Amino acid sequence: MVCHGKKKQNTENYLAQNRKARFNYAIAETFEAGISLTGTEIKSVRAGQITIGDGFVTVHNGNALLTNVHISSYVQGNQFNVDPLRTRQLLLHKREIRVLEKATQEQGVTIVPLKVYLKHGFAKVLIGIGRGKKKYDKREDIKKRDQERELSRRFKN
Repeated sequence: MVCHGKKKQNTENYLAQNRKARFNYAIAETFEAGISLTGTEIKSVRAGQITIGDGFVTVHNGNALLTNVHISSYVQGNQFNVDPLRTRQLLLHKREIRVLEKATQEQGVTIVPLKVYLKHGFAKVLIGIGRGKKKYDKREDIKKRDQERELSRRFKN
């Protein structure tokens, strides 16, 4: 049986995830963006050698730039390797970039990478517009998570 339709994307096979982002920020809106990478960088990304924990997105001259994301040097890359922390361009539509630019002009709003994954052989990053949470919001999240965990334990037994 051959199925001709859109394949449902499986984001469970992500290469990197920023777990602290949803804890530290209230994510209002997300966008999927491509990343402009060199040949050795995409090989490192496919090997899972990427860290997005400290990363953020800036908008400069109409371009969305992914900053402070570490992609390790490719082992067989020799002279073709580039700086692991270089700023990389994100591939988005102009209207999406305008939304991001407008969002960053607000006080207390930042754009953070949430996940990095492969889609049809291309590296994609899920970025989110987030507003920083206060300490009491974080405590409420921890309380809710613990209550849900306790409920699931009770129903399991």
